[in-house]
Amino acid sequence: MGNKLVGQVAPNFTLPSSTEEMVSLADYDGKWKVIFFYAKDGSPTCKRGCLTFKEQYDLFQSLTPPVEVIGVSQDSLEDHRRFKTELDLPFALLSDPERDVADAYGVPVHLGIFPSKSSFLIGPDRKVHYCYDWLFRPRRHVARILDAFSSLSAGGEMV
Repeated sequence: MGNKLVGQVAPNFTLPSSTEEMVSLADYDGKWKVIFFYAKDGSPTCKRGCLTFKEQYDLFQSLTPPVEVIGVSQDSLEDHRRFKTELDLPFALLSDPERDVADAYGVPVHLGIFPSKSSFLIGPDRKVHYCYDWLFRPRRHVARILDAFSSLSAGGEMV
């Protein structure tokens, strides 16, 4: 699972975004970021998860230092474009059709068919500081990530 990455350097990747730009994790070096993996554009749990990030996006941006938010799923760029427009999402959605990046991050597939939903809080040095798997708790995961960031920015250590 993704928890094995905590304390490690996050794997770099380059994926296409809903705007057809190629986006790399390295593009965000020097910044805090949340990479969240979700199963499917439009599914109820994933929709709620994305909307929760949208609702808190201004808060992520107002933190000191600001935290970037990036969503990743297996969906096509066209599906991402529709989903991003429908929900008016302010952050990038990246397409990982072969699950290469999800696999590199240890995001599991449950029962062989249901991709897990996992969020990673990654520091400016690309070190993974926190991971939260949110299979059935799409609202709680954003609060957990904000709590983790708050603890880190206050000088606390992640467990």
